[in-house]
Amino acid sequence: MNEQHYRIPFIVMTQHAEVLSAVRAMKAGAEDYLPKPFLPETLYTMLNGLLHRTRAKRESGKGIFRRESDRIREVERRAALVGSTDLSVLIRGENGTGKEHVALAVHKAGARAERPFVAVDCGSIPRELAASEFFGHVKGAFTGAADNKTGVFHEAEGGTLFLDEVGNLPYEVQVLLLRALQERRYRPVGGRRETVCDVRIVAATNENIEKAIAEGRFREDLYHRLNEFTIEVPPLRECPDDILPLAEFFLEQSCGELNKSVSGFSAEAGKLLRSYGWPGNVRELKNTVRKAVLLTGSGVIEAMDLDMNVAEGAKGFALKAENEEREKIVKALEAAKYNKALAAGLLQISRPTLYEKMKKYGIKPEK
Repeated sequence: MNEQHYRIPFIVMTQHAEVLSAVRAMKAGAEDYLPKPFLPETLYTMLNGLLHRTRAKRESGKGIFRRESDRIREVERRAALVGSTDLSVLIRGENGTGKEHVALAVHKAGARAERPFVAVDCGSIPRELAASEFFGHVKGAFTGAADNKTGVFHEAEGGTLFLDEVGNLPYEVQVLLLRALQERRYRPVGGRRETVCDVRIVAATNENIEKAIAEGRFREDLYHRLNEFTIEVPPLRECPDDILPLAEFFLEQSCGELNKSVSGFSAEAGKLLRSYGWPGNVRELKNTVRKAVLLTGSGVIEAMDLDMNVAEGAKGFALKAENEEREKIVKALEAAKYNKALAAGLLQISRPTLYEKMKKYGIKPEK
């Protein structure tokens, strides 16, 4: 039953209590072992402990956002609601809004919470290796395939596969992915046998997928398969009540990581945090607070410690709307003197994603 992913906890009861049989039972996947004779209270205590552990694991995924706005509470509500199902989920939102945290909350809210959560950045997978990354390959399938290799579908078996920036998937891989989702089976590259899979898909994108479909860059049938349920993550600028609670959270986190003793923000620093537009969303806020903690070291963070002028300079490069992307990519490349890594940092995207977008808009790699 465990091999078939029936998520039912087992307690083995036996009249022949031996250490060897107990070890075998636990290795086979039993939660506990109960020798006879026993009192009913013993069984009740064991069951209560099992239920408590299961509940604690599920509760550990809640409150992951540390945010208070109505918009984010609605996101949390929808994540918890769909988490108890096996529906495919499409999470939409700008870069840096925390789409992976939402995906993890969906995973933690359901029966798959104890199974793997595997995240894949679709923009960072080379086109020629994408099929192998997803489905694995057999030895000798192509040049360089010296051994058998499993893919992310195998790694996520029984759990959740998170496809970040799914709009960047090569078209030919979209075909293979659609079949795997529809048939619940896949074939490794170069393999002859198909493998049955039990994987829940959560995808995320900051692109206008409908436009990509109209332009022939994304399959409409795959979009409908991924979009059984949608969660829209709002940008931070639309959730001003979340800014200071998030800043306090990142301050506490940064102090622990950097071994600093910063106690909080001054009134002027708090006012500046709330008034800023945060084009890079939660990711930009985290980086700003982390840098301020490092610069301050102890005491209170003042407005000057936030170094917001530098952040403001990158604001115009954040990709916020599909129809502005090409112009902003060109501006970022020019500002970075066509240094791709620096331009990607200004745009707050990965370098592989920048390459994909440059190719998409026909932007030459140098002047």
